[in-house]
Amino acid sequence: MSELSEKQIKRLRTLIQEAETNLAAAKELLISTIGDGEAISAPRDTIVSGPEGKIIEGVFDGQIMIGPDGKNYPVPANYASKSKLVEGDLMKLTIDQDGKFLYKQIGPIERKTVIGTLTHHDDKYFVEVQGKEYEILYASVTYFKLHEGQQVSVVIPADNKDARWAAVEASL
Repeated sequence: MSELSEKQIKRLRTLIQEAETNLAAAKELLISTIGDGEAISAPRDTIVSGPEGKIIEGVFDGQIMIGPDGKNYPVPANYASKSKLVEGDLMKLTIDQDGKFLYKQIGPIERKTVIGTLTHHDDKYFVEVQGKEYEILYASVTYFKLHEGQQVSVVIPADNKDARWAAVEASL
């Protein structure tokens, strides 16, 4: 049996980390499908360090990612807006050796699309849907060139009882 090269070892480590991430996401999906609410708020308990850097799984809260350690990790507003991230989505953050933050959505929650009206107060933007306001990212307002009073299609968690944030799908 021949020795594994450093490149092969690095690739094996990467494959194992990807498999662990996929397994965690599959478990979360299974649990959320059978009705256990813990699935949405329970990312992997550990923070993994490997050849790619530090890997952290967390939950998107509409604006930031909250890690299993309770720390807040800044998600670029342009990325969150263009990716239409929804409050409750599971995410993976890789902090590479150079300190660069790379985000990836690994467990989207169940969503629904609704139509509302853009409002603005307290220096924040909201979409009002059937009497309930959902905050939206300013990056979405500028990206879609939205203006107050405009009809907007937004994505919210399917079970939106406690949701405070929405992702803009399109302007109408």
